Amino acid sequence: MQPGPPAYTVDQPDPDQPGATGRTVIHEQAVAKVAAAAARAVPGVHSLGTAPSRALGAIRDAVGADHVSGVRAEAGTMQAAVDVTLVAKYGVPLQKLADEVRAAVYRAVEQLTGLAVIEVNVEIADVFIGEAKPGEPRAELAAAPPPSSAPHQSAGPAGIEVL
Repeated sequence: MQPGPPAYTVDQPDPDQPGATGRTVIHEQAVAKVAAAAARAVPGVHSLGTAPSRALGAIRDAVGADHVSGVRAEAGTMQAAVDVTLVAKYGVPLQKLADEVRAAVYRAVEQLTGLAVIEVNVEIADVFIGEAKPGEPRAELAAAPPPSSAPHQSAGPAGIEVL
């Protein structure tokens, strides 16, 4: 995601500090990071983004780059809109999860940036059901006892039984 133009808000002078004026600049990237942190904190969210964006995010994580995979924000002078794409954990009611993510993002962006959030769109792109990572056995298969009907012959490389 390319950072967009910054959002400018004009600060009103503080009556307790005469002559204290200036402006606050809130970039869309900052709004997106706040929204991403809020969305990730909702129970039932496995990850943000789609499979290709998560793969790119893993590469960015490995080299220490910041990213807001799965979150896009548009910010104006007083308002913001946010799009969140996520992967849900299996067993979580999806409509309820979307509502909770939406509420968390609204709350966090409004409290932390001072911008009024006009909309939060939530897209559930996938459901995580416990797929194994490459080289890792699936959880239910790893916990299953070995079949007792087959005679045990020998152990092969890396502890794989050869029948």
